[in-house]
Amino acid sequence: MTDTQNPAAGLSPAEIDHFIRRGFVRIDRAFPRDIAEEARAILWRDMGLDPSDPASWTRPVIRLGHYGQAPFRQAANTPLLHRAFDQLAGPGCWAPSMALGTFPVRFPSSEDPGDTGWHIDVSFGTEQPDFMEWRANVHSRGRALLMLFLFSDVGPDDAPTRLLAGSHQRVARLLEPAGEQGLTLRELVEGGFGGMQGLEEVLGTGMAGTVYLCHPFLVHGASLHHGRAPRFLAQPPLLWRGGPEEESEMGQGYPVREAIRQALKR
Repeated sequence: MTDTQNPAAGLSPAEIDHFIRRGFVRIDRAFPRDIAEEARAILWRDMGLDPSDPASWTRPVIRLGHYGQAPFRQAANTPLLHRAFDQLAGPGCWAPSMALGTFPVRFPSSEDPGDTGWHIDVSFGTEQPDFMEWRANVHSRGRALLMLFLFSDVGPDDAPTRLLAGSHQRVARLLEPAGEQGLTLRELVEGGFGGMQGLEEVLGTGMAGTVYLCHPFLVHGASLHHGRAPRFLAQPPLLWRGGPEEESEMGQGYPVREAIRQALKR
């Protein structure tokens, strides 16, 4: 487990190997619980809901936009996370996050929110109005990592994100023949993300302050909320520092690229 008392130590070799093989690593206490509490207060205010009145929670999910206030910036930029970004994407290859984008706040509900399908977070071509036409390519243009920031305690019943361990390797092999142009999300769905049979489904649970750092090709999906307390989670990207012409060369030899290289060798 990552030593949160010594951020310079960073991820262990076993954790880095887990990221390459399984597509994600979990960091407990990646940011302080009091920062999560400050952030939740802002989100409750913006939703106009009463945290002590479950009768006011009438929708299964409310999506909030990008947040750049101090608690969010602090959560995204702890020394522990910066060290992990260096280890996974390469020093100098990633851009610090000045905001945490979209918060899908999920509430206890028997209603299906209709957004729990498997997907990857595609990262370019976003000028298209239909998000199913957004794209990803084998170089992971536009995204170094998918990140899940838990701003509330998340147990198995609290709508944890479902992670399909090892799926990033199959997605890499599906993307490789498409070259720079890559594939749209629609094409990836139609291609079954390269095949999902036999892969383990892992629940993204943890205490507030936990962060999952995921390979950008990791297939994941939301789940229904059968718990009692709303779930607060941010899902920002970690961006490459360069433009599209430079990104494919960034981070060579580091785990984000190494996972793709190993997948394509098979």
